[in-house]
Amino acid sequence: MKKEVNFEQVDVERVSDKLSKAIQIKTIAKLDETDFDWTEFDKFHKFLEDEFPLVHKNLKKEVVKRADLIYVWEGSDPTLEPIAFLSHQDVVPVTPGTEGDWTHPAFDGYNDGELIWGRGAVDMKNQLVSVMEAIETLLEEGYKPVRSVYLCFGHNEEIMSEKNSGAMNIVAVLKERGIRFDSIIDEGGAMIPVSIPPIADIVLAGIGIGEKGYADYKVTVAGKGGHSSAPPNHSAIGELAKKIERLENHPFPEEMPDYFLKLITSIVERVAFPLNKLAPAVSVLKPVITKAMTFIPQGATFIRSCQAVTMCQGSPASNVLPQRASATINFRLVQGTTLSDVEAKLEKYMGGKNVTIEQLEGREASNLSPDGSRAFKTISKVVFEADKRAVVSPFLVMGGTDAYHYEAVSNNVYRFGPYAVSTEIMMTAHSTNERIPIKELGNGVAFFKRYIRLMTAE
Repeated sequence: MKKEVNFEQVDVERVSDKLSKAIQIKTIAKLDETDFDWTEFDKFHKFLEDEFPLVHKNLKKEVVKRADLIYVWEGSDPTLEPIAFLSHQDVVPVTPGTEGDWTHPAFDGYNDGELIWGRGAVDMKNQLVSVMEAIETLLEEGYKPVRSVYLCFGHNEEIMSEKNSGAMNIVAVLKERGIRFDSIIDEGGAMIPVSIPPIADIVLAGIGIGEKGYADYKVTVAGKGGHSSAPPNHSAIGELAKKIERLENHPFPEEMPDYFLKLITSIVERVAFPLNKLAPAVSVLKPVITKAMTFIPQGATFIRSCQAVTMCQGSPASNVLPQRASATINFRLVQGTTLSDVEAKLEKYMGGKNVTIEQLEGREASNLSPDGSRAFKTISKVVFEADKRAVVSPFLVMGGTDAYHYEAVSNNVYRFGPYAVSTEIMMTAHSTNERIPIKELGNGVAFFKRYIRLMTAE
């Protein structure tokens, strides 16, 4: 049944049914593409054809390589740079042994009347289906864009593959054709309701203007090995442990970025009197706030690069001294910290005799897109029109997205999901009981319809 949602007509029942069907198709990403079940991706493509007939009648569809998709909704003015929406078709698997922990099976797409349950409900078949439904509905209403619209759906975002990246496949095609985008929206941002009566009743709407870099390094210490009955003062593991302690005792320096200071200021401005009068003092208190955030792990992620020792290996048996002991360290890099900086730090605190340092994975931090572009302002406008409680601000996405690769074809790359959900529901992505409120699914469709109208009606 169609109803008006945030100034747009949305058939909430229809879109929830489509998401339910999408979840039932097991487009699971695997590190080794020879392990992919490509028949599931074929099913997903058929699902898109069946459920969005007007999209497939009116948009040009192209399959890139094995399963990556490009749709083009041509506008009437080819001189205008198009806009683009990104999504990925793949989902992460369910952790073996946790299947019974789900309230409803992960790939049933169960609809309980309030929530759609299943893998991909939050990450990110919800957004893919919402964008497709928005365009399907606009076509039903006879809307014709002046500016062209692209949809780019990769097949393996979840494994962050550089070698066989679906996003890179698509970008290569776009670059070859000389296509540049006015702006792009991908996943990554968030809308989080915050209710602290009587102090605040707001919705934090963070628009991701960039994302952290990513790196994995392996540090290995060589030892003599031998029988544990005649050990040295420090085995290879002991030597490695000392180096790990030195690294952890020297975190990256903290610095409050301007966009995060804007977020804090915007929040303070919207809280109840008299606390809102403190907003002008936020910039003055910047050093104090910055230092305080270093004591909160979740807060520290926004103001500095992060390092975490996540894996260690040593001897294969309890009575054998290790000939080699190694640790894997994961780094998340803010803008201004480079892979070269990481390597220099590892050499300083973990290097030395009988030590090897190896990069396993690595990519620099993304560019930062401007918060003054037409696209950013339009996202803000649509969000605030829909909910006057919204506090809209730029922020940095902690994880990796396909959007990273699209910097080659646009200067305005944003990461945003128009779904106001609790942190509890957000944390179900990649975890047990992933789910999304049906109401928010309708809000997502309304957002994309409104955004497309404003951005393409030149």
